[in-house]
Amino acid sequence: MQWKADWGLRARMGLTMFLLFALYIVFFAAIIVVTEGQSILLAAMLIGGFSLIQYFYSDKLALKSMGAKTVSEEEYPQLHAQVARLSQQADLPKPKVAVADDRVPNAFATGRNQRNAAVCVTTGLLKQLNDDELEGVIAHELAHIKNRDVMVMTIASFLSTLAFMIVRWGAFFGGGRNRQGGGIIVAILISLVVWIISYILIRALSRYREYAADRGAASITGKPDALASALMTISGEMEKIPTNDMRDEAEMNAFFIIPISKGSIAKLFSTHPPTEKRIEQLNQLSAEMSGR
Repeated sequence: MQWKADWGLRARMGLTMFLLFALYIVFFAAIIVVTEGQSILLAAMLIGGFSLIQYFYSDKLALKSMGAKTVSEEEYPQLHAQVARLSQQADLPKPKVAVADDRVPNAFATGRNQRNAAVCVTTGLLKQLNDDELEGVIAHELAHIKNRDVMVMTIASFLSTLAFMIVRWGAFFGGGRNRQGGGIIVAILISLVVWIISYILIRALSRYREYAADRGAASITGKPDALASALMTISGEMEKIPTNDMRDEAEMNAFFIIPISKGSIAKLFSTHPPTEKRIEQLNQLSAEMSGR
């Protein structure tokens, strides 16, 4: 494998995290001011607790949200063999292997670092792809782990979720007819602005990291055309799945290999670049590899 560090991705991850942390320092300072410091200690304890849980149990939470379970080599020997071989080629510790019983063909990687990671595929994916295509998808997920962008996305998404929770529940818990009502309304408005900015930053990073993982998968397998074929197959199958069947999994979009949203508005705010452009990049990589 001829792996090259993606400095463009690293720079974007660093900039995104810097901007998010700066944004949230201002955010929490503003919340303290407008609420006159009410229950700030309790809020800090809750946020700290949620942060620790998110960091140490992000892989388990992600798998549980998908209804996935870790599988043994006896249950899925071929899948384990593919993950083990590709992990060795990528110079990575073998991650946990999980399978979700879901007709939607998809895959994702999760975990706080390279030694505590998991790769999950759906039963729909295993049924739809051939061996080369499946290896391309697994290599794509391993590239996310090697690029260390999974944890960055997890932290960024968590910070965004905090602001969204205040927007959603702030009025219900604190906006009654009391003297703090005005402060709570201002806090909700501030949270809304912070959430919108976070939303845009996360999606900009997410779209670039997919290109980076596609390039990484091509380096790991040496078969960019196999991943391109897998993307076409998955994208085609997505169009056949009713929207209602995919609604419950929408919150995991940023981590999937193909987003499960539909419609023009969804594409505008998509966590992924257009599949056509990803395939075009992979075709270019295939031509370059063939020319060497």
